[in-house]
Amino acid sequence: MNHNFLRYQVIVSVLVYCLLAGTNISFAQESDWQFVNGDALPDAPELASGGEYKVGVRTIEVINKNQVDILKSKEGGELLYDRILKLEIWYPAVLPTGSEDLVIYEEERRFPNDPDNQQIKYSFAGRASRDAAPELKDGAFPLVIVSHGYPGSRFLLTYLTENLASKGYVVVAIDHMESTYTDVGGFQSTLLNRSRDILFVLDQITELSKAGSASFLSGLASADNVALIGYSMGGYGVLNAAGAGYSQQLVTMFGTLTDGSRTIEVLTANHPDYKALYNSRIKAVVAFAPWGMERGCWDSEGLEGIKIPIFFVAGSMDDISGYEKGTKAIYLLAVNSDRYLLTYQNARHNIAPNAPPNETLKQGLPFNFYYHYAEPAWDQRRINNINQHFVTAFLGIYLKNKDFGKYLDLSENSNNNTWTGFKARTSVGLELIHAAAGGR
Repeated sequence: MNHNFLRYQVIVSVLVYCLLAGTNISFAQESDWQFVNGDALPDAPELASGGEYKVGVRTIEVINKNQVDILKSKEGGELLYDRILKLEIWYPAVLPTGSEDLVIYEEERRFPNDPDNQQIKYSFAGRASRDAAPELKDGAFPLVIVSHGYPGSRFLLTYLTENLASKGYVVVAIDHMESTYTDVGGFQSTLLNRSRDILFVLDQITELSKAGSASFLSGLASADNVALIGYSMGGYGVLNAAGAGYSQQLVTMFGTLTDGSRTIEVLTANHPDYKALYNSRIKAVVAFAPWGMERGCWDSEGLEGIKIPIFFVAGSMDDISGYEKGTKAIYLLAVNSDRYLLTYQNARHNIAPNAPPNETLKQGLPFNFYYHYAEPAWDQRRINNINQHFVTAFLGIYLKNKDFGKYLDLSENSNNNTWTGFKARTSVGLELIHAAAGGR
């Protein structure tokens, strides 16, 4: 055996070890990096990555005074109260050199009908900077209003709200009173107040965005170029806010839940006051798994009232809002809208939220805490990236006039060939269908 060769091998091995040790030291120095909801996975589609802007985030409250307290009112004796709505607002921002663009969101969760009355406090990180200065040099940005599920919170879709803000949108997510994790109340309140809250917030942001207002939003948001995003009961709300009047069957159902139905009648398709609510500032809608079709809350007359583009997202096995008789049925009946339906094959209802927070993995906590976020057949982080991609394309077309049509002009079944914007062999398990206004 050649001893000089062995000696050479030993020397090379030592050198390689030292180099690797140096590399390991470098990795150790970067070990505090953490995955944050919305970060692009290696197989994320093209438009999922963040945009050109740094992101700021602020919290404000708005109060809708003298609203009907449907949970306490009796027939013939309506009680009024103030609806306090906490808003989280993400926006393009200017960050000082070297400042950290990492924010911690604090959540609290209670569980209805839990005999132990468990209260779980938890937190998770986001890619934004709290109270950063707004970016004003590029003029006003389109406005996006986000409505969560029941129950939920304004932090339920931070992967998407932050992502859109980085791409030049002002994004406002609502904590709907009596529908959040901490104050969830009777379902009647959510049925009545979802679209009312959304339109009220639109009006409030419009005022705060005007030149000369004392708000940081002054000159920042373009409140006449608006999109609505809603998930589950948020989807129920944004459709009504965008022109889809509720059905008479919902009025009947609402009346059985309360001591009267008059308060919700104004939101039905054939009510003259409802038509007056139509708001031309709203240019597009994204509806994730919108609730209500299987319960008779929608009919063809009401859904024909939507005249703006809609992007629907659903799971083919949705057992909350339904699919064939739920979201897909809404898509088919919204004939006056240029509309899309993206379907996650074999997914259930949770095709919109953040990935499950770490707290949900602890032993002994209710299973529905974890399953409020998780999908049985999909990696939630991948769903998040796919949603970022398609919402970016859709809103880019209708709010920013971007040439993103190629990302929506796709073969119906993603298994047939790789979709535009997806890496080779990664566009599987998806379906996208499209119908122009006037078509089915």
